Amino acid sequence: MATLGIDGTGQRLLRRLNPGPGGWQVGLATVATIGVALGLSALLIAVTGGSPTASTKALYQGSMASPAAWSTSLLYVAPLLLVAVGACVSARSGFFNIGQEGQVLIGALAGAWVGLRLAVPGPLLLVLVLLASVVGAGIWAGLSALMYRFRGVNVVVSTMLMTFLAQQLISFAVNTPWLLQESRLGRGTLSPQSNPVPENARLTSLGEYPNLQLNGGLVLAVVVAVVLALVMARTRWGFRLKMVGLNPATARHAGVRVGALGGIALAISGALAGLAGALLLTSPVGTNRLQPGMSLNIGWDGLLVALVARNNPLLAIPVAVLFGVLRAGGSFLAATGVPSFLVDVVKALLVLAFVAPPVVIGMLRRRRLADQPSTPTSTPTAPPAATAAPTPTAPPAAAASTDPADTSAPVAGSAQAEPAGSTAPVPGPRSTAPPPADPGDAGNKDAMEGRLA
Repeated sequence: MATLGIDGTGQRLLRRLNPGPGGWQVGLATVATIGVALGLSALLIAVTGGSPTASTKALYQGSMASPAAWSTSLLYVAPLLLVAVGACVSARSGFFNIGQEGQVLIGALAGAWVGLRLAVPGPLLLVLVLLASVVGAGIWAGLSALMYRFRGVNVVVSTMLMTFLAQQLISFAVNTPWLLQESRLGRGTLSPQSNPVPENARLTSLGEYPNLQLNGGLVLAVVVAVVLALVMARTRWGFRLKMVGLNPATARHAGVRVGALGGIALAISGALAGLAGALLLTSPVGTNRLQPGMSLNIGWDGLLVALVARNNPLLAIPVAVLFGVLRAGGSFLAATGVPSFLVDVVKALLVLAFVAPPVVIGMLRRRRLADQPSTPTSTPTAPPAATAAPTPTAPPAAAASTDPADTSAPVAGSAQAEPAGSTAPVPGPRSTAPPPADPGDAGNKDAMEGRLA
């Protein structure tokens, strides 16, 4: 690696991009599948009667040919990045949130209500609009966590179905005069939309047309992505989040509150999607009005950004730029006679090109390992049990002496006998020394020897 001139930062980046054993295989397969996806896209354009070369040129002119085109592309990057980062957080905890489309709408609804109902001067109104969007969408996503906790409702199913409920709520709000329907001007007809939010509730941009314009939402989205990436990689909370996603049983055994942590991650995911809805409401990417179709499929595309980035918030930044370029250039395809929906087909093919290779290679690797014959391994034998040490036995009690001269042995009924209830002394260790010689024994021995003589 040193001969290639790659420093430590580059090596860490390569390790991030390496999905594990066989990473070079995944990289080559990804490059090949991207080429196949682009080839299929060109074939589809040719089949529909368009020119692949003209379509590519139109896509480039609408997204990257000029500073104004880049400004439009970057306006789409900010909400896409926020939705993708939220999806990364929930997926890291093992809760897959696919209801970002509805959460974007709920965030825009809460922000529009605060912006149109509160008469707050200055930029404080913008702060309140953003906070309302975050809190409203976070609570909306938290409902799915509560349904899973108390009723066992699958999070994927509940978040998806609540998207349709959010769409109906938006439609009801913009068609009801006492809620958020626009005010009647003269005798004109009313449209299903709200009044535009005030000027002090809109995000400003750096730069002027036709030069490059950087909206404040892009700066906010990048800061959120970097901060959450550091939190998930370098903090105790991020480690617990990863533990819950990998093995909830182990995390629960380690003292982690799995349900509470997963619910918080799901609420954070919804809050970031709601913040993306606030950007659609307060930035030049939309009309600054609450409308039923204002989400523009940002929620679905942001989920695709997270899938392509493999749930990495930092990798989601360049992927969001790619999807923003495709969105901005898609409107120019109509000038070449190509249907604009082909951009969605191209995005789907690119998602498959990025997601499919690691999955397929992992399956092939596991199958190859399963087909290999297992080599017998010697089973280690347990060491012999240690021999128990002999238990020392108490020495036998000394026999009572029968010698009348021996007055050391107590006689029953005598004064030397132990009283009843007293504890006899424990005999000490038996001595191996010979007993002392008795003088009477020596005289008896001499008399015996005289008789024999």
